[in-house]
Amino acid sequence: MNNFIFYNPTRLLFGKGMINQLTQQIPADKRIMITFGGGSVKTNGVYEQVTQALEGRDYTEFWGIEANPDIDTLKKAIAIGKEKNIDFLLAVGGGSVIDGTKLISAGIPYEGDAWELVKKGSSQVTIPLGTVLTIPATGSEMNNGAVISRRETHEKYPFYADYPVFSILDPTVTFSLPDFQIACGLADTFVHVMEQYMTKSNESYLMDRWSESILRTLVQIAPLIKENKQDYHLMSEFMMSATMALNGFIAMGVSQDWATHMIGHELTALHGMTHGQTLAIVFPGTLRTLADKKRDKILQYGERIWGVTSGVPSARIALTIDKTEEFFKSLGLKTRLGEAGIGDDTIEEIARRFDERGAAFGEDGDVTGEVARRILQNCK
Repeated sequence: MNNFIFYNPTRLLFGKGMINQLTQQIPADKRIMITFGGGSVKTNGVYEQVTQALEGRDYTEFWGIEANPDIDTLKKAIAIGKEKNIDFLLAVGGGSVIDGTKLISAGIPYEGDAWELVKKGSSQVTIPLGTVLTIPATGSEMNNGAVISRRETHEKYPFYADYPVFSILDPTVTFSLPDFQIACGLADTFVHVMEQYMTKSNESYLMDRWSESILRTLVQIAPLIKENKQDYHLMSEFMMSATMALNGFIAMGVSQDWATHMIGHELTALHGMTHGQTLAIVFPGTLRTLADKKRDKILQYGERIWGVTSGVPSARIALTIDKTEEFFKSLGLKTRLGEAGIGDDTIEEIARRFDERGAAFGEDGDVTGEVARRILQNCK
C-alpha cells in the first residue's frame, strides 16, 4: 500500500422517508438556497417532501442547473446567493445539481469571477451544503469533487471544494428514473471503480477486494434492475454502490488512472454527450490500448468478475475486454464512437487539447495527447 490520508466527513442518511430529517440537519438560523435541476422533483414527490420538511424556514429556490452544469447558470445562483446572504446550500437532484452547488458554495464567498475558481481547480473557502440525492451515479453526494462546463467555449474541468455536510439517500425517489439515466449511472459507477482498480497489481489486496465487490454487485443487479427498477432492494444496492465507488473508500493506498474520465469529459464538452455514455465508449478502448501495461490486472479482473480462467493470457485479456463492452451494451448504451456519429476530427481535437494543456493522466502520468488519440482510435 502507498501512504495515504483518508478523510470523509459527510453524514449519510439512508432509507425510506429520510428526507423528513432535513430539519435536524440544517441549523434553524440558516438562510438556505435550495438548488434544483429541471422539474422532475415536482413529479416524483421529492419537491413536496423537501418543502414540507423545511416549512417555516428561510429559504430561496434556484432552478435550472442543467446536466453538465454550465458556469453561466451557476453565476446566476452565486449572484442571488450574495444578494440574499445565503449561508447554507441544499442541492436536490443528481450529480450535476450537486456538482454545480459545490461551485456555488465556493462562489458566494469569492470576490472574483467564479470561472477563475474552476480554472484554479479548487477552493478551500466555501459555505456549507447538504444534498438530497435523486440520481445514483457520480458519488458527488459523498465526495468533494465536481465537474463544471463552459458551453460557450466547449470546456469542461474538474473542480474541488468541500464535502457535503450530509447527504440523504432514499431509494424510493429513484423509481421513476428513465432507463437511460439508470444505464448511464450504472456505467458511471462501474468506471469510477475501474479508474481506481485497473491500475497496478498487488498494491492492496483489501482495496482490490472492495472494488471487486462493487463490480460484482453491479454485474449482478444491472439485469435485474432492467426488469424491475422499482425494486427497493435493488435500487438500494445501486445507490450505495454509486456512493461507495467514489467516496474515497476504495482509493486508500492505491494508484488511480482517470484517463478514461478525462477523455470522456472532452466528448461531453464537444458533443454534449451524457457522461456515463462517454465512459461506455471510451473505457473498452482504454483497456485495448493499454492492455500490455495493465496485463496482470486485466487477467485478475477477468477471472474474478467475468470468470475468464482458461486460455493463453492474450486470449483471456481479449475476452475480458469483450465482456466489459458487452456489459455496457447490455445496459442499452453505445460502445463505439461511430454509433454516436463521432469521427476523426473529434479524435484529433481531443489529442490537441491534451497536448495543449500538458495532460498526463493514467496511474503513471503517461496518457498524453498521443495516447488519448490511440485510445480513441480503438473506440471507432
